[in-house]
Amino acid sequence: MNSTSFQASGKIIDVVSRRIFKGTIVVENGTVVNIIENNQVPDQYIMPGLIDAHIHIESSMLIPSEFARIAVIHGTVATVSDPHEIANVLGMAGVRFMINNGGKVPFKFFFGAPSCVPATPFETSGASIGVEEIEALLDSDDISYLSEMMNFPGVLSADPFVMQKLALAKRCNKPVDGHAPGLTGEKAARYIAAGITTDHECYTLDEAIGKLNHGMKILIREGSAAKNFEALSSLIDDYPDGVMFCSDDKHPNDLVNGHINELVKRALKQGYDPVNIIRCCSWNPVNHYKLNVGLLQKGDPADFIIVDDLKNFNVLKTYINGIKVAENGQSLTSSVIESQVNNFTASIICDDDIKATAGKGQIRVIQAIDGQLITKELLATGKIDGVNFVSDPTNDILKIVVKDRYSDSHPSVGFISGFGIKEGAIGSSVAHDSHNIIAVGADDHSITEAINLIISSKGGISVITGREKHLLKLPYAGIMTDEDGFSVASNYDLFDKMAKKMGSQLEAPFMTLSFMALLVIPEIKISDKGLFDATNFMFIDLLKKQT
Repeated sequence: MNSTSFQASGKIIDVVSRRIFKGTIVVENGTVVNIIENNQVPDQYIMPGLIDAHIHIESSMLIPSEFARIAVIHGTVATVSDPHEIANVLGMAGVRFMINNGGKVPFKFFFGAPSCVPATPFETSGASIGVEEIEALLDSDDISYLSEMMNFPGVLSADPFVMQKLALAKRCNKPVDGHAPGLTGEKAARYIAAGITTDHECYTLDEAIGKLNHGMKILIREGSAAKNFEALSSLIDDYPDGVMFCSDDKHPNDLVNGHINELVKRALKQGYDPVNIIRCCSWNPVNHYKLNVGLLQKGDPADFIIVDDLKNFNVLKTYINGIKVAENGQSLTSSVIESQVNNFTASIICDDDIKATAGKGQIRVIQAIDGQLITKELLATGKIDGVNFVSDPTNDILKIVVKDRYSDSHPSVGFISGFGIKEGAIGSSVAHDSHNIIAVGADDHSITEAINLIISSKGGISVITGREKHLLKLPYAGIMTDEDGFSVASNYDLFDKMAKKMGSQLEAPFMTLSFMALLVIPEIKISDKGLFDATNFMFIDLLKKQT
């Protein structure tokens, strides 16, 4: 599909001059060659295409080319993409896979160099990316920035390896993304002073304003699990040059329903300045990350969208480099045939492998919080069957298991509250950041079956309920598929509904499950090596013994 010469007329949102006017865009060979002010125009709006300023494409469970096919129907033309999910599985080969596949479709992926692979030394990952690899990536034109620096304790303590990575980004004149949930005051100031320029992990307005006042850009995030728009939306008008929009993680069924356009709609509904809103997802990321994405100026790439109005914000057409890639909710991009890549060697487990021997005292329980990545620690009297602690669905205290997918080591076992499952189990090999197998359920046998179903297919998400076994295969690194994205979204939606029918009250049970092994987010998590205190960065026992 080649770009051609054409014109588009409507009310133009000029994010550079901060005005809205009636006019016509003239496009030739993928470039905006002229903009003519003209009062006789259709009743529609033309504006720069939308940009997601921080996302892990892998969390859509789609390879980049399939992600793009869906994203464009919502007006997204570009993403600032951190490939550290696949990097934890496949290392440099995984990063190259994302770049190569993303280059096969008319979409603008801007990938970063993963800064923390593995995320911590307290889990088993499939690969590591060190200083030399990061230098090679940052020296490449294919890499736009240093991805989120999750090791904020390493920044604050001036860890030599962390400092080397930051220095490389500075030498290459490429920005550094941050990740510092809850960091405030003097510690936040030191973190920012080290050269870290953004954060997408602010949970409160005060935290965000504090970081903004130290010169950091704040990304307002609204993903499938973490949702911070309501807390932070006032920043759009109060700090219009310091804010961007992002999704961070977007599961396929949510992606089909909407992307960055959802944040735009909500901001418009709340009465924020339309130009400020569109700047958050165009001008601000383009300037911060130095992206080659058009802003509807003469000489720019013709990357723009046409919407019906600023109330409903229905995307009518999406153009990238002058190519019409979507129209009226239909993607005009073809699927890509791709070669599979993976790293999966675990063997089948049995029920005895996930037993938790009972003892005196209370058990530590992870409390999952709907719509958040953070968790809390609860103490509870564990239910005992014979000599073992077991799931207690009546009181919503369920067993959670993490199995290393890269070897045959013994699974780790803990307990979790908040999932609400009354029967069966759910499992996934999408488990940030190392992507081992994680499962939660109402009984040991269902949990074992959920894990083994994933092991047998070398990646996927599973549901075990009664005699039924369901699996959505993810053959690319155990976290993605090349199947038609719209079909994957439909299937994933069925899995989501099954989990809720089993009793889960979580808005996104599989997305929430995938973050229960993310050790860099407080308060308590679980890795394949054991229960983990994510505030003090140390392993803890399941049993809090009586003193």
